[in-house]
Amino acid sequence: MTMTETQIERALRQGAPAHDPQAAAAAAQRVALAAGRDGVADLAYSVIPSPLGELAGVRSRRGLVCLHYRPERVDDLLERLASRLSPRIVESPARLDDVRRELDEYFSGRRRDFDVPIDWSLTRGFSQRVLRETARIPFGRVATYTQVATRAGSPRAVRAAGNALASNPIPIVVPCHRVLRTGGGLGGYAGGLERKEELLALEGVALG
Repeated sequence: MTMTETQIERALRQGAPAHDPQAAAAAAQRVALAAGRDGVADLAYSVIPSPLGELAGVRSRRGLVCLHYRPERVDDLLERLASRLSPRIVESPARLDDVRRELDEYFSGRRRDFDVPIDWSLTRGFSQRVLRETARIPFGRVATYTQVATRAGSPRAVRAAGNALASNPIPIVVPCHRVLRTGGGLGGYAGGLERKEELLALEGVALG
């Protein structure tokens, strides 16, 4: 079972007096905070505000493993992570403080490179090589799908590179928005082309 705060709360409510749901909720919050603080959970998540909308950030013991554009679907995300990585998940904003701070600095124009450690556990093989190469594209610069595929070791695997970028689990920090079609077309973006345009504009990239 995924150890989310809501499930902890539900379990505590089952053993709490029916007339005191607020006490059960408070107890659940204390359990979740303690688990996050003490590192009991393998994964910690938090909803992070940004100019592009709220993001769901997930961190493992090794680093940032996921940054999701749709926090309203966080339960689905946590279930997938529970099956792929670990069911020991807890909501812990404190464990993502550095991610939140660096994103704030990036969006305010005070940061060009992210220093948070990355956990590549959700990627494998060629897809991981594509994303690692993408992470090396400097702020304000762009590359093409063909260039990224070539740097990842398979120049003909342009479509596979596109698929890897489309499923990038850590957008923004791993800047797949900096990869364009040959000729300058935007290509795709899991967060939507409007967000891709906004990120490129933030970095001073002129399109078209």
